[in-house]
Amino acid sequence: MKKRIFISMHYMEIGGAESSLIGLLEALDPEKVDIDLFVFAHHGVFMNAIPDYVNLLPEDKGYAMMEEAITTVLKKGHPRIAIARLLAKWKTQRFYKEHPSEKDHSAGFAYIGNEVGKVLHNLYSLGEYDLAISYNYPHNIVLDKVKAKKKIGWLHTDYRHISINEELELPIWSRYDYIVSISLGVTEGFLTVFPTLKDKMLECENMLPKAYIEKKAAQGSLVKKDDVLTLCSVGRISKAKNYDNIPYMAAVLKELFKSQSAKIKYKDFKWVIVGPGDHSSIDALSEKLGVSENVVFMGPSDNPYPYIKGCDIYVHPSRYEGKSIVVREAQMLCKPVIITNYPTAKSQINTGGVGVICEIDNNSVAEAIYDLATDADKQTSIINYLKTHDYAGVAEVEKIYKLLN
Repeated sequence: MKKRIFISMHYMEIGGAESSLIGLLEALDPEKVDIDLFVFAHHGVFMNAIPDYVNLLPEDKGYAMMEEAITTVLKKGHPRIAIARLLAKWKTQRFYKEHPSEKDHSAGFAYIGNEVGKVLHNLYSLGEYDLAISYNYPHNIVLDKVKAKKKIGWLHTDYRHISINEELELPIWSRYDYIVSISLGVTEGFLTVFPTLKDKMLECENMLPKAYIEKKAAQGSLVKKDDVLTLCSVGRISKAKNYDNIPYMAAVLKELFKSQSAKIKYKDFKWVIVGPGDHSSIDALSEKLGVSENVVFMGPSDNPYPYIKGCDIYVHPSRYEGKSIVVREAQMLCKPVIITNYPTAKSQINTGGVGVICEIDNNSVAEAIYDLATDADKQTSIINYLKTHDYAGVAEVEKIYKLLN
């Protein structure tokens, strides 16, 4: 008899976790397992990428309110959920007032799961599963609402760089049989916060949907000129991504182009940034520094892959990452990649072989871009290496099968 797996996810918008979930679903063999996928809110471009053999459970009206605006929750007739959301919001604000931090604020997810979970019905009518996977926040749901012989929580974030309520989260993580981490760096970061959970850790690389990514990449093209170096970065505008410093990096790069014009085939460069978020202050800085023609925000896109495929170099200037999915996607599309030296960087790139790691400062990023742009042999060597290596990571699924025994 086939084993039963339950997987929960909040929604299926463009994002690293969503892309890797599709990779996991594609890697699971329907001859071996039956898969029930519970998506809280049925929206996002990746809804259409869910494999046919996966049983997508119907959207539940209550669970779908988990991340909706509170006014929307009220309008749709869920007053108890709205009150729970307000309580979670108040508790989150109180926590950060008492524990101010410059790190990314992520405590709210656990508060939402804690408070809203109290008023949501359970999913026991689905029967008992052999394995239940909480693929993303809030992780309370699988623990409290699903029957399963084993339960695992999936960890995508480097806990060294986020601010959370440790006293609230420790009881949540402690109740899981295993905690799946996407990289050694993510594991190390998590254990700096929760060292007592070491025995629960299981590292499992992200699995990516190669066929889907290649298909989407072929659905468009990036208009470019041969004498203009095209750079690309993809991701939500946030502190983690460090996009606020791109105008400074671009200004340094522009000076390098001017001073070394005889040594480079490119007359100019364009840095294309794809992703949601307010970029008005970054645009103003670009204007001030004289690089507004070079730094171009494209806004959110349901399909960022043609931008990655069409660029000359993919640049990921993050302050921190768990293990960037989009870097792997760029490698899968055979693009030379430059990333900054955040704590988990070396788990993705060995300097010189498959890309470039530079220091997290504006001059270093600009110089790394210029050096790679002027070294055609190195670009060719990286591309040839990428063509012969697998970045889908499908073999990692065996680790999930072992949990079913």
